[in-house]
Amino acid sequence: MFADGALDGRVALVTGGGTNLGKAAATELRRSGAKVVIAGRREEILQGAADEIDCSWVSGDIRERADAERIVRTVLERQGRLDFLLNNAGGQYFVPAEAITDKGWRAVQRLNVEGTLAMSESAYEFARRPARSGTIVNVTVSPHHGMPAMAHTGAARAAVEALTRELAARWAGDGISVATIAIGRFETDSLRKYPAELWKSAARSVPLQRLGDVKEYGWLVALLASSLGPAFSGSIVTIDGALDNWTGPWPPEGLAREGEVPTEERRPVS
Repeated sequence: MFADGALDGRVALVTGGGTNLGKAAATELRRSGAKVVIAGRREEILQGAADEIDCSWVSGDIRERADAERIVRTVLERQGRLDFLLNNAGGQYFVPAEAITDKGWRAVQRLNVEGTLAMSESAYEFARRPARSGTIVNVTVSPHHGMPAMAHTGAARAAVEALTRELAARWAGDGISVATIAIGRFETDSLRKYPAELWKSAARSVPLQRLGDVKEYGWLVALLASSLGPAFSGSIVTIDGALDNWTGPWPPEGLAREGEVPTEERRPVS
């Protein structure tokens, strides 16, 4: 998507960068010329991904404030600056709202909300002075109209989007921009961990009629890491094939004729 060297001189940190979407983002950032550091909890996964991407890695648990600070400090020690932080790490599990336990609710909030905030504040505190500018991109989930069987993550991701808007306004004076990518349904290994009934019908529920390609996510991340990125500060950029606009099979049953949505015949206005 971008010319080689488009991100030359920039340093990027990607949490959850060892697998799936995080790995795809780190790969595109590196291909575009950025120096990349990936972070996560599993050292063997990080090492393997770093060898493929040609980047460095640091292990840590973003849910722990001390670890979040250590991750950022490690990037600064190695590279001398940090220009771009992608808060890609996150997670949830499939459960009806009435069955969510206190422990499960807390686990999802701690990872998605507190982990994102810890990384963002650590980057702001330690990295803004060397670079005098920077972009933080958080990752949430589309659709925004409710998430049946995942109410806990819907609440957590909504909180992250609220934080994005607040931090974008608060840190603008220091040259720090903050935006969010709201992702739809992508063809990843993680999708297969959910019930087969869900992932087998995932593409049919997307108006574009396909799952997202992880490369497309990487392209959007690279765009936000570029000099255009600050223009999106405070924004929620949704990449979901129009899933936000429709949550059922497309076209709806009974509407299509021979696989096509009919065009309504309209009388000319007299």
